[in-house]
Amino acid sequence: MSQQKSRAEVGRARRWVIKVGSALLTDNGRGLDRTAIHAWTEQMTRLRERGCELVLVSSGAVAEGMNRLGWQQRPHELVSLQAAAAVGQMGLVEAYESNFQAHGLHTAQVLLTHDDLVNRTRYLNARSALRKLLDLGVIPVVNENDTVACDELRFGDNDTLAALVANLVEADVLVILTDQPGVYDRDPRSSDSARLIEDAAAGDEALLAAAGGRSGSGLGQGGMATKVRAAGLAARSGTVTWIASGRETRVLEKMAAGESLGTLVHPASDPLTARKQWLASQLQSRGRLYLDAGAVQVLRQSGSSLLPVGVTEVQGDFQRGDLVSCHDAAGVAVARGLVNYSAEEARRIIGHTSARIEELLGYVDEPELIHRDNLVLL
Repeated sequence: MSQQKSRAEVGRARRWVIKVGSALLTDNGRGLDRTAIHAWTEQMTRLRERGCELVLVSSGAVAEGMNRLGWQQRPHELVSLQAAAAVGQMGLVEAYESNFQAHGLHTAQVLLTHDDLVNRTRYLNARSALRKLLDLGVIPVVNENDTVACDELRFGDNDTLAALVANLVEADVLVILTDQPGVYDRDPRSSDSARLIEDAAAGDEALLAAAGGRSGSGLGQGGMATKVRAAGLAARSGTVTWIASGRETRVLEKMAAGESLGTLVHPASDPLTARKQWLASQLQSRGRLYLDAGAVQVLRQSGSSLLPVGVTEVQGDFQRGDLVSCHDAAGVAVARGLVNYSAEEARRIIGHTSARIEELLGYVDEPELIHRDNLVLL
C-alpha cells in the first residue's frame, strides 16, 4: 500500500502535470482570457524557478475558435467542433508561447488522440518525447487533437487526458484546477452542511458517489466526477492528484508551499509497471468477459492469470491480442487485458479447465485466457 503524503510533501514534488479548465481560461465564452493566462504563466514560472518540471494540459481551444469564428454557442456537430479546435489552437498556443517566452522559457505543443495510446509503439514514442522535453527544460502544452479525433477515439475530457499524461511521464502530482474549491461530501449548492473532503484514496466509491452529482460549466465537458475518475487513473503510476479552485489567488504557489486547500486524492496501492500502465490507459475494449465469483476473487487477491474455467459469458467480436474488459456477475468492471483467444474460440472453451483447450479447439496456444502479465485490475 502506498503511504499517504502530507500537503507539504506533495508541494515539494518535482514533476507536475497541471490541468487548467475552460472556465478558468476563457472570458465568459468570448475567447481566451489573456489576463488569466498571463497570471497562470507567472505562477508556473515560479514553480520552474524552484526546479519543478511542468507539463500543462490546457483547455480553451474550442472556446477560442468559437470566438474567432463568431459562434455564440458550442456546436454539437463533430466536424464543427474539429474546425473550432483547429482555429482556436492557434490562439491558445500563441498565448502560452508569448507569455512563457517573456520569462525565457520554451514551450512545445503536443496534440494526442486515444489512438496514440492504444498503439504500444506510439505510446512509447509519446512517452519518450514528453520526457525528453522535460529533460530539456521545455514546458509541453498538451491538448487532445480534436481536429482529427473521432468520437470512438476521443478521451472525452481533458481531465482524463491529464491523468494519462501523468502516467506517461510518471508525474509526482497531477493538479486539476477547476471553478470549485474541491470535492464535497454532498452538493454545496443544495446543502449548507456540505463538507470539503480534504483527503481521500483513489478508487474510493464514496468519493465518486459524492462527486457524481456535480456538473461542469457550459464551456467544458468535465464535471467533478470526471476529476475523481481521473485521479484514479493517475494513481496507477503513483501520482497524487490535487483538485482545487483555480479562483484561489496564486493557487499553484500556495500548493507548492503545502497550504491546506482543495482535495488530495492519494494512490491506494503501489504504482503499476510501465506495461500495465499502458494497459490501464486503454479506454476502448473490443469485448467483454463475465467472470464467476471465484475467478473475481482470485484475480483481486492473488493477481493470477485468467483461466477459461472462471468465465461464464463472452460478449463482442474480438481477435487474439485484442483488449477486452472483465466483469463480475453484476456487470462491474474488475480488470482488462489482452486476450489469448478470439471471441469464437473463447466461447468454446469458457467454463472448462485449461487441460481441455486442445480437445475443444484441436490446438492450444496458451493455457490462460489472459496471462497475468497482460492483465490489469481496475
